[in-house]
Amino acid sequence: MRIIQIVPGTGNFHCGTCLREHALARGLRRLGQDVLMAPLYLPLVLEREADGEGDGRAIFFGGVNIFLQQKSKLFDHTPRWLDRWLDAPALLRRLAERSGSTRASQLGVMTVSMLRGDEGRQNKELARLCAWLAKEARPDIVCLGTGLLVGLARRIKSATGAAVMCTLHGEDAFLDGLPEPYREQAWSTMRARARDVDVLLPVSRYYGDVMTRRLELPQERVHVVHNGIELDGLEPGPPPQHPTIGFLARMCPGKGLATLADAYLILRSRGRVADLKLRIAGAKTGSDEAFVRELRTKFEAAGALDDVTFAPNLDREQKVAFLRTLTVLSVPATYGEAFGLYILEALACAVPVVQPRHGAFPEVLAATGGGTLCNPDDAEDLAAVLEKTLLTPESSRAEARRARQIVVEKFSADRMARQVLDMCEKTLREV
Repeated sequence: MRIIQIVPGTGNFHCGTCLREHALARGLRRLGQDVLMAPLYLPLVLEREADGEGDGRAIFFGGVNIFLQQKSKLFDHTPRWLDRWLDAPALLRRLAERSGSTRASQLGVMTVSMLRGDEGRQNKELARLCAWLAKEARPDIVCLGTGLLVGLARRIKSATGAAVMCTLHGEDAFLDGLPEPYREQAWSTMRARARDVDVLLPVSRYYGDVMTRRLELPQERVHVVHNGIELDGLEPGPPPQHPTIGFLARMCPGKGLATLADAYLILRSRGRVADLKLRIAGAKTGSDEAFVRELRTKFEAAGALDDVTFAPNLDREQKVAFLRTLTVLSVPATYGEAFGLYILEALACAVPVVQPRHGAFPEVLAATGGGTLCNPDDAEDLAAVLEKTLLTPESSRAEARRARQIVVEKFSADRMARQVLDMCEKTLREV
């Protein structure tokens, strides 16, 4: 089966969408499928080299081109040589490093236009993508990496005859962050254009319920496929030398890093966990710099900065090494996350987790059995739950080791790929 995955790139930092889609592509290839990843907007940033022929080489809807086309109709008629120059990966990476282009508040007009698809301002780019799909890629299935791309589905199906599937994860937080009138316009447009997609694949039951309600989706077209991860290298290490709390996500307010910082300082002030360290890792963009500086200032004022480390934009080997230094991991996101890949990654290294009691976290922790829930946005309660975990390291680690076996059995990339392939085969039979 020929499967094309269309995935938004970030240009200069790791994101959950890219990592999840690359793990899925690798899993599908191990099942004997012909899979190609096609990036949109910016180059893909992966934890390891792309292993599919042509993965990520041609960028569609290049960030500079779609911005210019949004601003002026003159750029609907630029020659292809100029478009290729503006889509050059090196140029896009440099621009991504200097901009805060992923902030939702700046993307209202562009988001609505992309959701409108062939009725939007980027119709020139959509035509180029569909021509490539029809003449060169020739897919049986096109998998859209996010619901923010549903506007592409109708034209893709018309041009190729392929079925279109779409993963759902985290779109609600992005769309709800748009300013009006774009927020309502985006939701309304996405609600209409989601009808063009054959199957929608939310990454958790929680998120499936959220998007089924908000997009008014027919239940028979929504099928949950839990995230899976590549397990190679994710092994338990020896207990860390010092009790250490870890954070592994984008270094931004929405992931709850400020709440974790406050909880850490509360634990230090209590003094019941001696020599406590905090290690912060994950994506950091230019727009996150000011927030990270504020955190550093807070730690310095409390005399804690020497015991806190920041490790942005780790590759896979660095991430595995980072996880093996932790006693417990917590990413106390302030909103209802659709899943949280970092939970699986921590448990695969037998590191217990502490997460807020909202979003998909209760579902994921119930399924794996390797963590504890706390009250959302409550640094005092987070500190109390972390303290209990830190003061009982042997039992907490034993629980995480049991959870690791469940992750291996039920949350691998191969299991995810098998479920997606089953849905592909079912969809082709029914379409």
